[in-house]
Amino acid sequence: MTVTARSFAKINLGLYIGPPRADGFHELRTVYQTIALYDVIRVRVRRGAAIEIVCDDPRVPRDESNTCFRIVERAMKELGVTGKVAIEIEKRLPVQGGMGAASSNAVATMLALERALKKCLSGPARLRTAAEVGSDLPQFLVGGTSLGVGRGEEVYPLPELPVMPLVVVTPEVGVSTPKAFADWDAWMERQDTAEIPSAGWTGAAAPHSTAELTAPDASDRLLQVGRVLSAWLSGSPHTGAPAISGSRAGSSLLDLVRAGIENDFEKVVFPQYPELRDIKRALERVGAGYASLSGSGSTVYGLFQTRAAASGAAGILRKRGLAAIATTTLTRAQYWKKIVDC
Repeated sequence: MTVTARSFAKINLGLYIGPPRADGFHELRTVYQTIALYDVIRVRVRRGAAIEIVCDDPRVPRDESNTCFRIVERAMKELGVTGKVAIEIEKRLPVQGGMGAASSNAVATMLALERALKKCLSGPARLRTAAEVGSDLPQFLVGGTSLGVGRGEEVYPLPELPVMPLVVVTPEVGVSTPKAFADWDAWMERQDTAEIPSAGWTGAAAPHSTAELTAPDASDRLLQVGRVLSAWLSGSPHTGAPAISGSRAGSSLLDLVRAGIENDFEKVVFPQYPELRDIKRALERVGAGYASLSGSGSTVYGLFQTRAAASGAAGILRKRGLAAIATTTLTRAQYWKKIVDC
């Protein structure tokens, strides 16, 4: 039996980078949000003992370096079964695009594999297996709006944001995440200790003068960032926003702008890829209430108030030669309803 699954993308609503850890990763704070763009995964299990990956995109590896290969290997061992597993990946999402495509592919593959085998891993086993393969994978076992901490693998469901229209622009260029982290470390080392990074100092919490202050270390900075994200998500007096509820739909874009959340990677990715900065500005000019790099890029997205506005903006950008598509965010319920057996 062949099982088909949608492998949905994510965007990052704010991404803050903390200090390097002993394991070589960085501490992170981010809000993940699943969106309605996806790859298609098809999994078939037959007699034998092998893992085969089929994909028309030459940039997708077919060996054990592929996240789908690695998660099948671990899941089969965890379930105590053998078989020849064929995985077909129909690519629609960009490679090295900052939308979590490879991670989402792996989770969709695991869920399809369970359906094909008619055996399921426990919830904790799923999360453990996913985290062993990669930092972004657990997000796709939650879906909707969630908080990512640690190296991004610790994921906590958040109260759902309302469905928001957005435009996603996917340039041809790919951005290497390891290189982006290395560039961030080099950038941090160059900063004057008297200069306070903008991230974490936003809205009413920002100091009136930086002359008498020194920059917080990376750990302190993440605590400041936590307060910013908490203020935005809970609707504190610093943002002037209501608490998350059904009535929040009309003010979500304004909340993002007021809270001043941002993606740290823009500081090092935009100087090297100025075309990505230009895309962000283009999104803002065609009406995006909030625009940002997703992950380490190269995808740039913009949030809009209405679907009509997003559709019109995407059309304008396509006429300018940009690969722009209008879509929406996905709630957790929508995500799980659509993921398997499309």
